[in-house]
Amino acid sequence: MTELAKTCFPPVVDARTRLLILGSLPGDASLQAAQYYAHPRNQFWRLLEQVLQQPLMALPYAQRLACLQARGVGLWDVVAQAQRQGSLDTAIRAASHNDLTTLCKDLPQLQALAFNGATAARIGSKQLLGDASLLRLLTLPSSSPAHTMPFEQKLTQWLQLRHVLLPD
Repeated sequence: MTELAKTCFPPVVDARTRLLILGSLPGDASLQAAQYYAHPRNQFWRLLEQVLQQPLMALPYAQRLACLQARGVGLWDVVAQAQRQGSLDTAIRAASHNDLTTLCKDLPQLQALAFNGATAARIGSKQLLGDASLLRLLTLPSSSPAHTMPFEQKLTQWLQLRHVLLPD
């Protein structure tokens, strides 16, 4: 079976972005829905609902994004385009990467990058190579259903995002 070329979504950021959450590359369910983290078993929105203490799951997608932006959260992916059969990160081939360095420089309030999973962290860290030295870098357990860590364990690590987003 031929691997299909898949392309990420545009970044969801604005001048208020303090935290940029970076995934690897949207999965098939997300690409079909044209929405970040659209797979019903992906725990991303559920995790962020707890982090932000906002009812994100009940909101339509556009309102979820607006809520994130209002709270200083941006979204993007480290892979711009790749060949991939299915949705697993391990199947990513021939990847081209997004220009994280330029995006980070264009976000005046940016304080931290959070990688959603080990693949995003591995690829994103290589791209930045010291360019993000003033930023806090966090590697979080993947919100993907393929990462079988219990939700409560994932949440414990994701809650560290509050240190970036919530005033002391």
